[in-house]
Amino acid sequence: MSAVAVPLARPRVVRRLRSLPGAVQAAWVVIAVLAVMVLAGPWLAPHALAQDVLLGTVPAGSPGHPLGTDALGRDVLALTIAGTRSALVGPLVIALGSMSLGLLLGAPAGYRGGLLDSLVGRWCDLVLALPPILLAIVVAGVIGGGYWVSVAVLVVLFSPSDTRMIRSAVLATRHRPYLEATRVLGLSTPKVLVRHVLPNIAPIALTNVFLDVAFALVAMSSLSYLGVGVAPGAADWGRQLSDGRDLLFSNPAASVVPGVMIIVAAVAANVVGDWLADRFGVGEAVSA
Repeated sequence: MSAVAVPLARPRVVRRLRSLPGAVQAAWVVIAVLAVMVLAGPWLAPHALAQDVLLGTVPAGSPGHPLGTDALGRDVLALTIAGTRSALVGPLVIALGSMSLGLLLGAPAGYRGGLLDSLVGRWCDLVLALPPILLAIVVAGVIGGGYWVSVAVLVVLFSPSDTRMIRSAVLATRHRPYLEATRVLGLSTPKVLVRHVLPNIAPIALTNVFLDVAFALVAMSSLSYLGVGVAPGAADWGRQLSDGRDLLFSNPAASVVPGVMIIVAAVAANVVGDWLADRFGVGEAVSA
C-alpha cells in the first residue's frame, strides 16, 4: 500500500510574512536578526573585547578576521555583534519610556482639557525648545554619568512629541458616543482612560514607538561617537565609528560596518513604523 504524501502546512507566521510587501519583509527579517544579536551577543561573540595589540590593525579578509581588526587588535565582526546590545537596548528604553510619559501626560490632558491641558502644553513647548544632543552632553558632563544618564535625559526630551501625539488621538475620540455613554454612567476618568480610551489609541502608540526607536538610535550613536554615551573601549556601534576614524585607509570596515548597521537598523524601524501607520490608519485616526 503506497503512502500518500501530505503537503506540510506552512506556519502562520511564515504565511503572513510572505503576504507583506518586500521592503516590510526585509525590515522584519532585519529586526529579527538584530533581536538575536542582542539576546545572544555574549554567546555569539564572547571574546569581542579581547585585545591583541601586537597584532594591531589588519584589513578585512585576513585569516581569522573576516572584517579585520581595529587599532587594539579586536575583531571587528565580534565587536559589532557585541555592540548590538548597547546600540539598541538604550534606544528601545528611550522609545518605551517616552511613550509611557506621553500616555501619562497626553491622555489625561486630551480627555480632561482645561488647566491640565494648558500646563502639559506649556511643558511640551519648553522641552521641545531644548536641543536634545547638546543638553544630554551637558547633563552627562555635569552629573558625571554615562550611558544610562544619557538614556534618562533622552527619555524626557523625546516625550513631548509623544505627548502631543497621544493628546491629539484622545481629542479625536473624546466626543464619540461610547465615551459619552461612560460619562453618563458616571465612570471615573482613570477607569475610562484605561478601559476605553487607551485600547483605541494603542495602535498609534505602537507605531510611534518604532519611529522613536529609529530617532533614539541615531541620537545615542551620536552621543557615543562624541564620547558621552558609553565608556571608552566599550562595544558599541557609535564608539566603533569614533575609534575607526583613523583606520579608514588601513581597515575601512572598522568604521564602515558599524555605520552601515546604524543605518540598516534605523531604516528597518522606520519601515515597520510606516507600515503599521498605514495598516492601522494612524494618520486618519488622529486627524478625524
